[in-house]
Amino acid sequence: TKRGKKVKVIDKRDHIGGNIYCEEVEGINVHKYGAHIFHTSNKKVWDYVNQFSEFNNYINSPVANYKGSLYNLPFNMNTFYAMWGTKTPQEVKDKIAEQTADMKDVEPKNLEEQAIKLIGPDIYEKLIKGYTEKQWGRSATDLPPFIIKRLPVRLTFDNNYFNDRYQGIPIGGYNVIIENMLGDVEVELGVDFFANREELESSADKVVFTGMIDQYFDYKHGELEYRSLHFEHEVLDEENHQGNAVVNYTEREIPYTRIIEHKHFEYGAQPKTVITREYPTDWKRGDEPYYPINDEKNNAMFAKYQEEAAKNAKVIFCGRLADYKYYDMHVVIERALEVVANEFDWKKQWFMKYLLKEEFLKDSGARNAGNKARNDVEEIVKQEGFSPLLLTVEDWYKMSTIKAQQHKAQALSQAFSRLKSGDQLLIQFPMLHHSFFTTYLVKRLQARGVKVYFIIHDLEVLRY
Repeated sequence: TKRGKKVKVIDKRDHIGGNIYCEEVEGINVHKYGAHIFHTSNKKVWDYVNQFSEFNNYINSPVANYKGSLYNLPFNMNTFYAMWGTKTPQEVKDKIAEQTADMKDVEPKNLEEQAIKLIGPDIYEKLIKGYTEKQWGRSATDLPPFIIKRLPVRLTFDNNYFNDRYQGIPIGGYNVIIENMLGDVEVELGVDFFANREELESSADKVVFTGMIDQYFDYKHGELEYRSLHFEHEVLDEENHQGNAVVNYTEREIPYTRIIEHKHFEYGAQPKTVITREYPTDWKRGDEPYYPINDEKNNAMFAKYQEEAAKNAKVIFCGRLADYKYYDMHVVIERALEVVANEFDWKKQWFMKYLLKEEFLKDSGARNAGNKARNDVEEIVKQEGFSPLLLTVEDWYKMSTIKAQQHKAQALSQAFSRLKSGDQLLIQFPMLHHSFFTTYLVKRLQARGVKVYFIIHDLEVLRY
C-alpha cells in the first residue's frame, strides 16, 4: 500500500494473524495455536517488527518434567546437576564420555542409538525418548538417526533456550502487530481461497499464496506430508498453575508434549490462569499442517512443485506451507521482506547473508578442535545477521564413491538454488560434504551474482 497498490488479504479462519493469533481469555492473551516466542539476531528484522509493537523482555526458559522430576532446558549445567549432581564443566564432560563410551565405535541404525551415542542413556531416557516418540508418533527405534544430528550441550548455568541477541513477546499480544501491520488494508475473513479461486485470482494483478503448494496444484505430483497438533485450552481458578510459561512432559505415557501457561509470557497477575495442553497428531488431508516432514521423498516431491510454481508469473509462493519449510517467525519476516524487495525494488533488493551450515551425521557429536572452530564461527556470524543455509546429506559414507559424489553434489545444488544475485554466502573450508563438483557449483553460484566467501580452517588442504 505504501507503493500505491491496493491490497486485499483473505483468510479462511474467522480471525487475522494465522497461527500467531492471540485470544483474550480472563484478561490473558492466549496463544491459540501454540507458544510463539519471537527471537532473532538480525537487527533489520528486529527493527522492522518493533515499528508495529513494543516488546517485553521475556526470556524462554522451558522446564522438562519427567515423572515428577524437573530439569532445565536446554541441556546446561543446571540440567546436569539435577541429573547427576555434577558441579563443574569437566565433571559433565567426564560423565558424558563415560555414558557414551560403549557407543564410540557403533554406527547408529536408528534415532535411539544416535541419541545415546551423542549424550548417553540417562539424558536420552528421561528427556529425549518419550518426547520425541510423541512428536513423531512412533518408536525411537523406528525413526532414522539423521533426525537428531546433534544435541547442544551448554556448559554454563544458562537456561535461556535461544542464543539470539533479541528476544521477547509483543506487549498486548501478537494481534497488536498484525493489526498495526494491516492498517487500512482490506481484509476478508472466513473466505476459502479454493472455493472462490477463479474469482479471486481474476480480481488481482498479483497473488501472494501462502497455503499448501501441493494443494494449489491439485496434488498432481503427490501429497506432501506433515505432522499436526491438537490443543486443549483450560481456564483454572488459580493464580499460578506451574510457575513457568512452558513445561515439557517427556515421558511417553503422558499423551501431551507440553503445557503452556500463557500469563507468564507477559508477567500477568490475573486472579485466574489459562493453560494449553499440546498433543502431536498424525496429519491427513483437511487437518491443520504444522510441521513439514522434510525427508528425501518429500523434498523431491516439493522440488517438482517448485518447478510448477516457477512457471506461474502471476503468483508469488511464500510462507512455511508454500515453501514447505518450518520457519521461525523471524525467518518468515526475512522471507517476506526478501519477496517484497524482489517484486518492487529490483535495484535495491533485500539481500541475504547466509552461512553454509553442514550437517554430518557420522561425526556431528564429536567434540574436537575442528568442530569447536566451526561452532565458534557460526555463533559469531549469527550475531552479524547471517542465517543458516542448511546442507544435509544422508548416509553418503555408506555409498559407493561415485554415488556418494553425485548424492553430495545434488544436495549442495539444491541448497544453492535458494540464493539469488546479491546474496552473500560464507563457507567454512574444508567442507564436510566436499565433492568433485563443488568448485563447479560454486563458480555457477558466483556467475549468478552471489558473493561467496571462505573461512579456511586448514591451510594444508589447499595443497591437494
